[in-house]
Amino acid sequence: MKNNQFALLPVDSSQVLAELKLTKFVDEHVLAAATIPSAFQLLLEKTFPEVEDQSALNTKLGTLLATPKCDAFTWITTAKLVTADVFYRIALQLLEFLPEVDFDVENPLSSMDKMQLPTVRTNQFDRETLYEAWYLLLNTHTKNGKTLLDRLATRGYFQPLMYETDTPRPLFFNGKAQPVFDTRNLLHEVVYIETDFDTDNDGQRDLVKAEIIRPIDTDLQVPVLFTASPYNQGTNDEHGAKLTHKVDVPLTRKKPAEVEYASIEHHANLEPTVAAREISAETEDATETFAREQSYTLNDYFLARGYAVIYSSGIGSKDSQGLQTTGDEYEVASAKAVVEWVHGDRVAFTNKVDNIAIKASWSNGKVAMTGRSYLGTLATAVATTGVAGLETIVSEAAISSWYDYYRSNGLVIAPGGYPGEDADVLAEETFSRRKQPGDFYQVKDRYQAYLDQMGIDQDRETGSYNEFWDARNYLKDVANIKADVIMVHGLNDWNVKPEQVNNLWHALDAAKVNKKIILHQGEHIYINAMRSIDFTDMMNLWFAHKLYGLDNHAPELLPNVLIQDNVTPETWHAEQDWDNIADKHVFHLNSGQLGDEPGTGKVSFMDQVGEAAFKGYTTDVDAWEHLIKAPKSALSTNRALFQTVPLERAEIIDGRVIVKLRVKSSVNFGMLSCQLVDYGEAKRFNIKPTPLGVKLDSGFQWREDMLNEFTLASKATPFKMISKGHINLQNRTNAWQSDDLRADQFVDIELALQPTYYHLPANHQLGLVVYATDFGMTVRGNQDITYTIDESASQIDVPFMA
Repeated sequence: MKNNQFALLPVDSSQVLAELKLTKFVDEHVLAAATIPSAFQLLLEKTFPEVEDQSALNTKLGTLLATPKCDAFTWITTAKLVTADVFYRIALQLLEFLPEVDFDVENPLSSMDKMQLPTVRTNQFDRETLYEAWYLLLNTHTKNGKTLLDRLATRGYFQPLMYETDTPRPLFFNGKAQPVFDTRNLLHEVVYIETDFDTDNDGQRDLVKAEIIRPIDTDLQVPVLFTASPYNQGTNDEHGAKLTHKVDVPLTRKKPAEVEYASIEHHANLEPTVAAREISAETEDATETFAREQSYTLNDYFLARGYAVIYSSGIGSKDSQGLQTTGDEYEVASAKAVVEWVHGDRVAFTNKVDNIAIKASWSNGKVAMTGRSYLGTLATAVATTGVAGLETIVSEAAISSWYDYYRSNGLVIAPGGYPGEDADVLAEETFSRRKQPGDFYQVKDRYQAYLDQMGIDQDRETGSYNEFWDARNYLKDVANIKADVIMVHGLNDWNVKPEQVNNLWHALDAAKVNKKIILHQGEHIYINAMRSIDFTDMMNLWFAHKLYGLDNHAPELLPNVLIQDNVTPETWHAEQDWDNIADKHVFHLNSGQLGDEPGTGKVSFMDQVGEAAFKGYTTDVDAWEHLIKAPKSALSTNRALFQTVPLERAEIIDGRVIVKLRVKSSVNFGMLSCQLVDYGEAKRFNIKPTPLGVKLDSGFQWREDMLNEFTLASKATPFKMISKGHINLQNRTNAWQSDDLRADQFVDIELALQPTYYHLPANHQLGLVVYATDFGMTVRGNQDITYTIDESASQIDVPFMA
């Protein structure tokens, strides 16, 4: 194990003592202890909150090893002083490490250093040093992914403090909120928030259902973690599957046309067309509850720490009104309405018919939005409205422009693993009003007409950017963002591809907000239960600052850019920026090589494969993925492969590789796909985290998550894709203009591959694979087309970190 803690707040000795007193670790008994060993004994006894009588505590101390040959209880009876050696030998056991298995019992300090566990470097402890070491130990991560204090909390340490009058609520320790709220006694409430619009044309403004979970303490105003999840009320998987589009269709020629962006720019209009409901009465009490929400474990964690949580599926979902519009201004506004209600700027009702208004009087009006994928997408989208009350968002694997999710450079592109999905399919899957037939049949015809129009407007025929997609491009409105932004994304996420977060990261340069980004080696996942990074602690520090106003230096302490290494396990790099290298290394294409000298020849490849092979690849995309990259391959005539010589030193690729090709098609249309590949035998990370078999509690007798970590594969592989990109040859200028293309006429294209941060080891080769049909992402027409590359005008620009 290698510990990485970025949310560990440095504090002085006076704050150490004050916080230890606040949490009852240092009490009158510890203060009155006659010797340092006796004070240490009292502190150790507090690590067994399950035990009350002294005999049992003595037995528990006897289970710890103080010296290589003496248990802690026996040692304490004769000890005259506490050394660092004894303290950290015991500390490692409290942190759930085993002697000889995880650490050197003879030299515990060297083991602490090896695992990057923080220590106090004093050989003999006085009382102040003991307190500082104990404080640091409580904030240190255990072998099983949580701080020692968190582990004690799940075993009941804070339980006696929860209802004591001198316990602050919330209680902050090392700048982070602690679980002093009883999760066995939470309020579950439902309200219906009124929007300004009527998407289902029933003559009334759409209402959206919000499910609220909050502490029962009515005297405390708490902030809100809000997750806007269109999936929260259920999905229509069968209907979505029926609507899924065929991808085994040919690419077709587009009619050349010069198009100005102004002609396809979308202008949102959210002016109310229907009068608001008249309020009949007001109340403080909700009249509807719910049993169990589709929760997010990060939100669960904070319910024990003085935060409320809200889930809302928005318009078009079960118990709400309206239509599902897949990311346009109406869906965004329906999520924004929840923030406005919490902040006190919008009306909500106890139910959908009686018009009895209810306020969020229990909230301090501050909101953070959380969630992954579609959920994080809506967090980003709501932030671009500049809505008051939204203090920060934590958007994980989020879309910043829907065009780049379902299209790319004039091509229809599937999100990885979902060929044939599109905006209309996603709308159908998340239109959970279907689940209540009595309600659904009242809007069935209007909904079907809207869905049919969406299918036309999304334009799978050309794949070009148009007004439909412009309405779902949040990057246009980044200047409106007032909330601080934390972004989390997988560098191996081929569902929501890395350019989504990269584009947002750069767009935020002009916004006057704090921005942070965490890039991991996984695919489309959450990382809040990873052992090697203290993500939950980081969010705890961040939310305490943003939502409770705690002066804990979170913006300065947390790195601006945090990136997981792809070679060395459990290693994270803190950087100042990502993808900001102007001077790129140029590799020319030359007779199958990437080198310093331009080539003079031409290399051709064909798109079409045999009928049997085509059928095989459509059903086994992984087989095609392997063969398109393999140096010796059945697909060698269906791609052009260029490789460097083995690299003399390791390199870091930081950002977007630009592929510049002079190319021609044998017909008057065409597409190109490119992959950047690491060639070299190595054990590489699994892109799916490995479950470590440990359950993580979010609080005392509360919900659980499973501890995970990125691990190396058991077997070496000869290569790995670093990045990829696609382009329609008729969209050389931009995504909305169709350029002319003539058969057998060379044109110049410039293609930015998906951004990355990749550690390329020494002696490996960097490779570029150029091909046409991508069986996992593009349409698959199996067409008789030959492409030719002119090497003399072709190169790749690689951003090697200096």
